[in-house]
Parts: sequence; structure tokens; C-alpha cells
Amino acid sequence: MGLSILVADDEQGIIDFVTLYLEKDGYKVFTASDGEEAWTCVQQEKIDLAILDIMMPKMDGYQLVKKIRSEKNMPIIFLTAKDAGADKVLGLGIGADDYVTKPFDPLELVARVSAQLRRFYSLGAQEVAEPNTLTLHDLILDLDQCILFKENQQINLTSIEFKILRLLMGTPGRVFTKKQIYEAVWEDTYIVDDNNIMVYISRLREKLGTREEESYIQTIRGLGYKLVP
Repeated sequence: MGLSILVADDEQGIIDFVTLYLEKDGYKVFTASDGEEAWTCVQQEKIDLAILDIMMPKMDGYQLVKKIRSEKNMPIIFLTAKDAGADKVLGLGIGADDYVTKPFDPLELVARVSAQLRRFYSLGAQEVAEPNTLTLHDLILDLDQCILFKENQQINLTSIEFKILRLLMGTPGRVFTKKQIYEAVWEDTYIVDDNNIMVYISRLREKLGTREEESYIQTIRGLGYKLVP
């Protein structure tokens, strides 16, 4: 296949064992014995999939996955002796795609590697390189980190402000009613008209400032709000 796999584990025996089976299936294997070495490998080499232990020195698997997910897009499989349900939930929750516990069947691990790569490439995920952002005028909304930039200056947003801005920036020029905004942002049924939305829109306007002496967010009387396209 010619694809590259990173195997990171502080047990050399595990590394050798997994490498043997992966190479027999035609994969190119890079190895690391601690989290920092693994991170360096990810930065310097083109890695198509990573198999990571959780309990590694210098940087554990959880920290490593967070760093990888902040910059790279690849399937990640945890291979670890931590088999508690809570550990699996945490591992998958922070960004791992699969979770294999030790002791393990090497043929099953290779099958899981093939399945993850097949799913990854069939969805075209390997082509995703640009950050997940919305851009309008001089505003850049980073959807992954939930951060807003205006003219390269970071603007801090609350979670509600972020959700409202994401909705408006997603389709500039479209008018959203209070009901649509409330149900999209608060994820609840809009029953009575209250001032919550108006308050948050006002706060957003203060933080965004103006562009050509006009507010980014316009009020359409009797209808709702829109972001100026």
C-alpha cells in the first residue's frame, strides 16, 4: 500500500511485534518510545495513521492526540492496557478513532488499521488541509478552536455569542428570526419572546465594532437579524 504508520509505545517489545505485522501487510512503519518523539515524527514525516499508547513518558497519549488534532488530520488508534470504560470514553472523546486494549490480536489490529484507512480515504479526509473557518470581510471565525479574529486581533466570545455568530456567518445576508436563532443556539423550543437574543446581539455588536461606520449585524425590523454580506 505504501502508507506510513506511526507506532508509539514505551514497550519496545510491543513496537517490534506491531511493526512486524504491519510491515508484512506492506505498510511503512515509523516508531517512537515516548510522546515527544512521536510528536516530532508527526511533524517531520507524512504519517497516514498513528497507533498510540496512552501511558508514555514525556507526553502521554491524551496530550499527544490533542496536539495532533490541532494541526493534523489522520486516523488515530489507541493501543493501551487501560481498559476501563471511562478510559475508552475519554480516549474517543478527545479525538481517537478507535481503541484497542492489551493484550491484543495483531491480526485484528491490522484489520482495524485497514478499516480506518479505508474509511479515511473513501471520505476524502486526507485532502483536508485548511483550517475549519468562516471568513467574512475582516472577520475570521475558527470553528475548531471557537475563536474570532478581526484584522488578526483575537476577540473573546462566550459560547452563546460564538454560536450566534457561527449561524449568521454561515449564510451572510440571510435573515434569521428570533425563533430560528433561539432554537439553533439554545437547542430548545422557542415559546415566548424574551430579551436574551437582543442582549447577546448587542454584546456581539460591541465586540465586532463597525465596518465603514455600519454594524456588521443588521436588524431587519419585524423579521430578525442578518450579517451584512
